[in-house]
Amino acid sequence: MNEALLARYDASLRGLARKDRLRTLAPRAGLDFSSNDYLGLATSKRLGEAVAAAIARGTPVGATGSRLLRGNAPEHEQLEADAATFFGAERALFFGNGYIANFALLTALPQKGDLLILDRLAHASMHEGAQAGRAEFVLAAHNEVDAVEDAIKRWRAEGGAGRVWIVVESLYSMDGDRAPMESLVALADRHEAFLVVDEAHATGVWGLDGRGLAAAFEGRDNIVALHTCGKALGASGALVTGPRTLCDYLVNRCRPFIYATAPSPLMAVAVREALAMLSDEPMRRVQLQERVAFAGRQLAERCGVMPSGSQIQPFVIGDNGRTMAVAAGLQARGFDIRGIRPPTVPEGTSRLRISLTLNVDEADVSAMVEALAEVLATA
Repeated sequence: MNEALLARYDASLRGLARKDRLRTLAPRAGLDFSSNDYLGLATSKRLGEAVAAAIARGTPVGATGSRLLRGNAPEHEQLEADAATFFGAERALFFGNGYIANFALLTALPQKGDLLILDRLAHASMHEGAQAGRAEFVLAAHNEVDAVEDAIKRWRAEGGAGRVWIVVESLYSMDGDRAPMESLVALADRHEAFLVVDEAHATGVWGLDGRGLAAAFEGRDNIVALHTCGKALGASGALVTGPRTLCDYLVNRCRPFIYATAPSPLMAVAVREALAMLSDEPMRRVQLQERVAFAGRQLAERCGVMPSGSQIQPFVIGDNGRTMAVAAGLQARGFDIRGIRPPTVPEGTSRLRISLTLNVDEADVSAMVEALAEVLATA
């Protein structure tokens, strides 16, 4: 019986291999053009010293339990208070990671009888949360505000009487493009809807002091934001910010929050220090934006790539096999660039995801672009 079951999984893996979609784990190697450590905080001396000092004064490594039991450490509460102030929200709530936070939001807040409208290219965690939640949900064409409004009007015309939840990323992780935030907020206001914004790839990089692309709208009673701590902030975890009532509701009704061991208090210390660094060290953002502009010019001139304007630069190849061959060629030359294939991206859009961080300099960028041109000519 077990042999037959294992054979079924083996056949599935072989099917993925035939489609050039089999995933394997690869160690870190080469220059960093694949991580989300955009500001280089993960290895910063200041962040390390903050964690070391916390250990020295007795901060525990583990939380030891749920936040509703003994897992609620002073470090969690200090971080949440600082984060609410930093992002301009009534309250913040700290989760173990961004995937769980997105899943938690969309399974807890939208209710039966509500409508959830999800951007088609939103993160997998949002899709999973929408599917597992109680609200009816539909997908909207990427960054098409009119498509979102049409979905609302159709639902209302068919008798939908609940609340509408519009769910987007502010900066999309595989395309590097931005959501039309002002138009989405105006739409939410017109239809008395909530807007849930995943700021994962904008937090720390964009907006005043790195507060994100939705920073101008935080503090409103119909905005809920998610700020991932494992990308530009260099740590791990995620902060949900929004109206106090909604955060209190999550504490009482959100199963992934209630029944999970709390994040490490040391990570709360690290995130709190990272938020302080965003205010204290604005040159990191300036340097990153200069690197983004430089890379955009280089890629346009040498490889004919249209710059995304963000630290995430996709290079769409299309074919799965060729995408992975180009990625392997770059890795062999010392550049850590990974190929991204379906189902992470739509069929026929396999791509290189070039991530720009402060872990490389302009000379590294120039060398990477030259290597990309050479590999493309032979792959």
